[in-house]
Amino acid sequence: MDMSLKERFINLWKKYFNGATLPVVFYYTDKEGLAEKVKPPSGHKCVIADVSRVVNGRSLSFDAQSIGCSGGKRYLGFTDEVMPNFEYFLSYGIPGQVEGERYKKTPGLVKEVVKRQPKLKAPGRFIVFKRWDKLEEQDNPEVVIFFEPPDVLSGLFTLASFDEVEPNGVFAPFGAGCATIVQYPYMERTSKRPRCVLGMFDVSARPCVKPRVLTFSVPMNKFTRMIGNMEESFLITQSWGKVRKRIVTETKK
Repeated sequence: MDMSLKERFINLWKKYFNGATLPVVFYYTDKEGLAEKVKPPSGHKCVIADVSRVVNGRSLSFDAQSIGCSGGKRYLGFTDEVMPNFEYFLSYGIPGQVEGERYKKTPGLVKEVVKRQPKLKAPGRFIVFKRWDKLEEQDNPEVVIFFEPPDVLSGLFTLASFDEVEPNGVFAPFGAGCATIVQYPYMERTSKRPRCVLGMFDVSARPCVKPRVLTFSVPMNKFTRMIGNMEESFLITQSWGKVRKRIVTETKK
């Protein structure tokens, strides 16, 4: 990690997003010991519950055994398997066997969704999550994830579009909470025009984050551009100044 870039962003974030939480980053690696290893859970556990601890400053490392959710393992790239009867689980269920989440109307629709989903294969044994201020030189962040309320999101959204012609530089794909902060933004890294991902609309994952928070995930190559644009963008205007004054109160809700 470029330590000068790390400090530059921290200073600019304080200046223009006063009071907002620093983002979380992640990267894949084969090296052990770069963060606290998450122990295998005894039962089902949403990976977002652990990532939420990183927002509070705890650095964590996961391997396939650390994740207590079949979807989490799939969307973090540690397996390509889909749980049995997933098409019923995501739709209306099977009486007495599978409780349906009812996120899709029919099992057939779910099958088509799965068929079209991107596939991610983890390029390392571990995925490491750290808050931005905890980064060290040995770290190599690949995606930056913000957990923020609407006013902060409006600033990030507008900054992401500052040097773009197309109006869709940010997109909100249907998917699990972990898919929208890991799978989709990670795969955007190699795009000719990397996009940001607005996420955490997953009803099942919502209890793991604060009530007024969504996520905004940015591939690192895109994020570096965003940092470079901050001091010539709308962030220096009176319009943003009015919003910035509200951020301290907003982030405490």
